[in-house]
Amino acid sequence: MRALKVIGILVAVLIAGVLVVAAMQPDTFRIERSIAIKAPPEKVFAILEDFDRGPEWSSYEKKDPAMKRSRSGPAKGKGAIYAFEGNKDVGAGRLEITDAAPPNRLLIRLDMLKPFEASNTIEYTLASQGGATQVTQAMFGPMPFISKVMCLFFSMEKMVGPDFEASLAGLKGLAEKG
Repeated sequence: MRALKVIGILVAVLIAGVLVVAAMQPDTFRIERSIAIKAPPEKVFAILEDFDRGPEWSSYEKKDPAMKRSRSGPAKGKGAIYAFEGNKDVGAGRLEITDAAPPNRLLIRLDMLKPFEASNTIEYTLASQGGATQVTQAMFGPMPFISKVMCLFFSMEKMVGPDFEASLAGLKGLAEKG
């Protein structure tokens, strides 16, 4: 009986420790990746602001080619909306362009519904560098307590970063064509 009591106390101390460490984590997160694309910023920006072109370069589109998609609002630019519902690798959610400053900056609000609810911002910044455009894709937002706990065991960088890298590589291939 005493051994069970000791085990119970140890488990309680371990859980309390995890909760304390999680509480000390930052209240926000930011993940970003960059790539140099041999194309003018105007060409790259035109691809990014047009949700209908996403299937041509986005790694998320390739994870579920059968995903259900819908569009509303303007065809591109501020106010354009793209909703999606896919398999377990994609989830379900909605993208809305909230700010467009051609050809240098694009802000998109991402509202995920599945596999978990979250609202974050995706930002693309484009900068001319010689004969190329430096494109940076970032995602940032609040880090609720449950996310802080989960991130003690799973790395968002390792989960999302490779998808950003694959998407940027797809964007590069598309923008550098022709």
